[in-house]
Amino acid sequence: MKWSTIQLQKYRGKNIELDEMIDVSEDLMKRDPQVRNASPIHVTGIANVTSEKVTFQLHITGTLILPCSRTLKDVPYPIDVESTEVFLLKPEQTFEDDEAEVHQPSGEMIDLKPIITELLLLEIPMQVFSEEASDDSNLPSGNDWEVVIENQDKPIEGKEHEKIDPRLAELAKFFDKEES
Repeated sequence: MKWSTIQLQKYRGKNIELDEMIDVSEDLMKRDPQVRNASPIHVTGIANVTSEKVTFQLHITGTLILPCSRTLKDVPYPIDVESTEVFLLKPEQTFEDDEAEVHQPSGEMIDLKPIITELLLLEIPMQVFSEEASDDSNLPSGNDWEVVIENQDKPIEGKEHEKIDPRLAELAKFFDKEES
């Protein structure tokens, strides 16, 4: 996924169809130790070439292998990303578009592989759970503590009402006196 700017100027005013499989697993694993592996990444889209810029509209799909946040087992995590990337062919030029990322060619070459790697790294979630871990209702607990899943509806056993800190018990009585 590398082109020279001169090579791309041959397609000025036309769209270039993109449909390639690339291997970025090594780059991903170097940049983020959480990534254990990656399938070949399928990149499709179009490139529109003008005299001032090259606009890539990309659709990136693939699978990353990430560790489960609870069990550390490998979890396949599907990736499906849409992105618009713009390369300005003249360095003094400016481009205004909130949706697109603007890049400069490196020398006379446009290379999409580092950009695709960066887009994939941005898609990695903070936590991934395997099916086994997400179905497990036996979460760890200990003396006066328990792991609680967010939005969990059941009350913690033995703690159905909120206890008042004994240091603040006198303050609670203050408001009762004032009301009467």
